[in-house]
Amino acid sequence: DLKRAIQRINRASRERFQEAFDAVNEMFMQVYPRLFRGGSARLELVQSDDLLESGVEIIAQPPGKKLQNVSLLSGGEKALTATALVFAIFLIKPSPFCVLDEVDAPLDEANVGRFNEMLREISKISQFIVITHNKNTMTQADRLYGVTMQEPGMSTLVSVNLEDNKEKAA
Repeated sequence: DLKRAIQRINRASRERFQEAFDAVNEMFMQVYPRLFRGGSARLELVQSDDLLESGVEIIAQPPGKKLQNVSLLSGGEKALTATALVFAIFLIKPSPFCVLDEVDAPLDEANVGRFNEMLREISKISQFIVITHNKNTMTQADRLYGVTMQEPGMSTLVSVNLEDNKEKAA
């Protein structure tokens, strides 16, 4: 019967969603204080009659600040909080690759350092393509690709394998 099949699928979907949500939330609560050197954060389901239609809120407390919704954080705090969530998801269920577009731009030097440490660690399980202008982040890369325009309308691709340089230096 179609109605029972839909009920079974919805029940299984709710169970899988709750399991995934709990696992990501638990990992997020571990990753956040590592990136911030303290503080705490958690994910909360926004109340809804149906779990499958529920929203998710990020509640964060950077070190020395009060607990608040992520929308009230500074630009750098928002970026690092979002990065903590992405890293938590990748630690639970790695994907073959991830593209991060200038997530380090609003971060100060200390936060860039912690971001790079964790990125290096997680890059053992997933490949990261990071778009950045930050020299500290570039030094952590295995390979760099750049696009230059030496003549108007003519782009040139430049690539550097930093792994070779790191091996020679070692």
